[in-house]
Amino acid sequence: MHLVVHADQRQFSLRDSGSRLDGSGWTALAVEFHRIASEPAGLAISTARSDLVESSITLLPSPPALATDAEHVVEADLPVPSGKVVISGPADYPSQEKFFSVLPGLYRARVSYVPAGPPVAEWNDHEFGEHYRYVVEMWPVVSESGVEVLRQGAAVWDG
Repeated sequence: MHLVVHADQRQFSLRDSGSRLDGSGWTALAVEFHRIASEPAGLAISTARSDLVESSITLLPSPPALATDAEHVVEADLPVPSGKVVISGPADYPSQEKFFSVLPGLYRARVSYVPAGPPVAEWNDHEFGEHYRYVVEMWPVVSESGVEVLRQGAAVWDG
């Protein structure tokens, strides 16, 4: 599924439809190195821009090969007990949220930050920051693994 998400406040989230993120996952380690905030309810993905950003989400049967063109790659657990993943920006109304159906259970989510041009949708040329495509790949797992950075990009973005 290809998406254009409003990453207001330089982030968007993936969560189970029955849960809400509370921001507790944004630790210093998450901000400086992981670029994602992992919470029991889901994941918040840090973006290089506070703007419309391109993303994709793919369900796979097992872990894929690492994307060679990704500057930063990180994995974390994503519990989806309802079987419905919600993708949204922090300022989105419920009518703007996007949904992705999966079998209920625990998933591993890999987020790859791939350099890209501007999204196909109209974007704000007054915002600063690089354009990336945020590639999310998910597969079912039986046990939790925590957050793991597979490829470390630049430590901190300007802004």
